[in-house]
Amino acid sequence: MIDEQSAWAAVQRRDRRFDGRFVTGVLTTGIYCRPSCAARHPARGNVRFFADGSEARAAGLRPCKRCRPDEVARDDAAVLAAIDEIKASESNLTLDELAELTGYSATHFQRVFTRATGLSPAAYARALREERAREVLPGAQRVTDAIYDAGFESASRFYDTMRDKLGMTASDWKDGGKGRTIHYDVIDTTLGPMLVAATEFGVCCLSFNEGREDLAQRFPKAELIEGGEAFRALFERVVAAVERPGTDGDIPLDVKGTAFQQRVWDELRRIPAGETRSYGELAAALGKPSASRAVGGANGANNIAVLIPCHRVIAHDGTLGGYAYGLHIKRELLAREKKKQG
Repeated sequence: MIDEQSAWAAVQRRDRRFDGRFVTGVLTTGIYCRPSCAARHPARGNVRFFADGSEARAAGLRPCKRCRPDEVARDDAAVLAAIDEIKASESNLTLDELAELTGYSATHFQRVFTRATGLSPAAYARALREERAREVLPGAQRVTDAIYDAGFESASRFYDTMRDKLGMTASDWKDGGKGRTIHYDVIDTTLGPMLVAATEFGVCCLSFNEGREDLAQRFPKAELIEGGEAFRALFERVVAAVERPGTDGDIPLDVKGTAFQQRVWDELRRIPAGETRSYGELAAALGKPSASRAVGGANGANNIAVLIPCHRVIAHDGTLGGYAYGLHIKRELLAREKKKQG
């Protein structure tokens, strides 16, 4: 159950991502609804939040006939069944096959699954294979064996996927990044010295008040080269993104993480400049309302400040919370974004 402030904010936005995470009870009408219910919003003082429909019914409320909140439980069961099938299958299941398993139409099931997990069924299956590959590659005697053990149907599909996601080949990953070249620079900004580093695939590190030694701790097996004319334009774009929030555009990133970390970082990048989210809101948006601590861990594992905007995550009580590079930098980044949006 998320905190009431986050729940009420989700109701005001009619945020479908929170459907199934709680229900909204309206004491004056005696009904309970999904957070996304299209009915007119009640007064805040007449609202009470419940974990699910059974809890609301125990309090004497009845389900809304407009949004049918109890159907969410059926949706959750369908999603869990599909996830079990995806994990157990030795081949890629089609959307039609999964929909038939759950008794839904393909289009409706796609919406239900995406709302619950934050990923389409196909994207979820890919993320699962990638995470399995990360687990089995370091201990595998042969990369090819690991590829098929992870669930990939061909070596070429694996190489394409891992190169797109991680900026490295299977052998690179197995060797912990050994043999990769990272260009870096420490640049003076209005927020203080900024370390920015990149591979040929994109930015792999952005931090404040750090230098080469810190970069070497993050990438102990990579070759570190200071500067580099080929990276000048990229580094200038990174500086602009810090000095003038909202100008990061399509700066390429070379970032690695577990499937869950990738989902958290993707969700961070969806937060509009000038807005903030609590850990609870992020967890709920990912379909894991009880995973606030895990979301915090993924947030802390982010090596690319600003471009993956972990500074937009605040404490549930509205205070700034923490920030690896100092609250004065977090406060200034947020102030710049709000000023630009205003």
